[in-house]
Amino acid sequence: MAQLIFMIILIGGGWLLYKKFIRDAERLASRSRREETERRTGAMGTLEKDPVTGEYRVKKEED
Repeated sequence: MAQLIFMIILIGGGWLLYKKFIRDAERLASRSRREETERRTGAMGTLEKDPVTGEYRVKKEED
C-alpha cells in the first residue's frame, strides 16, 4: 500500500512539474515572438488598449 501511495505522489508531482514547464515554455515563446516583432519593426514596446478608458498604453511585462 505504501508503494502505491508513493507512486501516486511521484506521478502527480511529475505531472504538475510537466504542466509548469509547458506553461513557462509557452510564455517564453510568446515573449520571444513579441520581442522579435518589436525588433523587426523598430518599436519601443507593445501597446494594449485599456478596456475601460479606451486609451492605449505600453504593455507591462509579466514575470
